[in-house]
Amino acid sequence: MPAGLVLLALATGCEVVQEIQQPQPVVRPPAGILEGLATRGTRIVDLTHTLNAASPHWPGEGYEPFAYETFATLEENGVLSGRFSMAEHTGTHLDAPNHFAEGQIAVDEIPPSQLIVPAAVIDVSAAVALNPDYELSAEVVTAWERQYGAIEPGTLVFMYTGWEERFADFERYRNADEEGRMHFPGFSPAAAELLVTGRDVAGLGIDTLSVDYGLSTDFAVHAISHGRGKYHIENAANLAMLPASGAWVIVAPIKIERGTGGPVRLFALVR
Repeated sequence: MPAGLVLLALATGCEVVQEIQQPQPVVRPPAGILEGLATRGTRIVDLTHTLNAASPHWPGEGYEPFAYETFATLEENGVLSGRFSMAEHTGTHLDAPNHFAEGQIAVDEIPPSQLIVPAAVIDVSAAVALNPDYELSAEVVTAWERQYGAIEPGTLVFMYTGWEERFADFERYRNADEEGRMHFPGFSPAAAELLVTGRDVAGLGIDTLSVDYGLSTDFAVHAISHGRGKYHIENAANLAMLPASGAWVIVAPIKIERGTGGPVRLFALVR
């Protein structure tokens, strides 16, 4: 059983059965992180923003804010129930590889071994504070590796920008100028190429609206990573609570048949 499935099975005490659709690198969790789930020596960090009407969504045609309504109440119906509507790419969410690449897998087809993986966190918040149009370069990635070690295949690489501070204010979060061009940081195409091709990571994650920076017009990072079968996490929360390396993440997206992504509950395990 792949290491990711072992982690989930041990954490829940349940058997996990899932067809693995393609070979994946075997990455083993660090000593003590599984035992710590039982002894509470492992911290569980929620990396997910709560969904509500104020949740940021991509400001493009066809995208609408999250909406929720109650249609049954305990007083009138004996049961409390509601319904919601949203675009797939709203709030803390996953982009599936088919989002920008023909012939790639949908969100329901991502193997669990790619969703329970080690995390690397590259902190560029100081640079972003000086330049909202900052793009993570390949050189910064290799400098991070010199300090913390090589990024292993199958890792989910997060870019921590500090942009979460703006999350509650959608206008500040999208940070559009008078011509409607958005200004927020993201990965550079060169960094994406290094990570998805050179390091064979599971995916890219960020605490902004997109892994491509706000001024991007061609979404080159999406094309590079999705073209290699990698997924993205966007609008992540609480990345400042994670170490640069050593944490593991459990990525649990909604399982929409042929979906291009969807809201995700994201947890980190930190020893």
